[in-house]
Amino acid sequence: MKTPLVPISWPSIYFSGSVRANLPKRMAKCTPDMKAAIEKAGPALAGKGGALILSDLFRSYEMQKEANNDFVTGKKRAFSPPPGGSFHEAGRAFDLELAALKITLKEFWALAKPFGLVPIIDAPTPGKSEAWHFECRGSHQLVYDYYQAKKGNNFETPYKAAAASAILSVDVKVDKFGANQDAAYVQSGLIRLGADIGNLDGQIGRRTRDALAALGVTGTTLAEQAAGVDEALKAKFPAEF
Repeated sequence: MKTPLVPISWPSIYFSGSVRANLPKRMAKCTPDMKAAIEKAGPALAGKGGALILSDLFRSYEMQKEANNDFVTGKKRAFSPPPGGSFHEAGRAFDLELAALKITLKEFWALAKPFGLVPIIDAPTPGKSEAWHFECRGSHQLVYDYYQAKKGNNFETPYKAAAASAILSVDVKVDKFGANQDAAYVQSGLIRLGADIGNLDGQIGRRTRDALAALGVTGTTLAEQAAGVDEALKAKFPAEF
């Protein structure tokens, strides 16, 4: 069982007539730890007079492709990467309405941090592109750290490696891995469990096999290996399941 995507009912920037609507169902799903983070951050923000109003949450492969095409063609100005590069595809990112916060962006950063919500920009500048984008990276931050430590070198940035890991974990396709999605998922899990396997590339080599053996995973098929890695992930990161 990979990380599930669970439904969430949450106020959005969209309206039905004069009534504010919740996020559309196609967007209104996320990982369990992201749902918990939203449901804690919302009331905390309300206590300060603001409201957590979302414009985006989950994007399918097709939705991410459309968002990237809108950016490339100039239909929208905000950057959207191609499929395989956004935490939105993992149900681990949301975009919010800045004006509804009623506190400074810097204050919201501080409010959101204890709930595992992190910004994508490096300074709380309201006018900066993506100032509205926040993520709950969970254990995939460990993949970021792994690539930042130069233990892998087949992604342009640690961020892209972490995003790919997160997307694999909810069973959404990452083009980079071709027909080797399940193998890449096993590798992602091993990295998050602390193994040093080299690149997250979907190629099961000696280092990946050694890491599986060290974990006590004895299955010979990818399905058996993934199941063994899943059990270890659920034990170490229960909030994600």
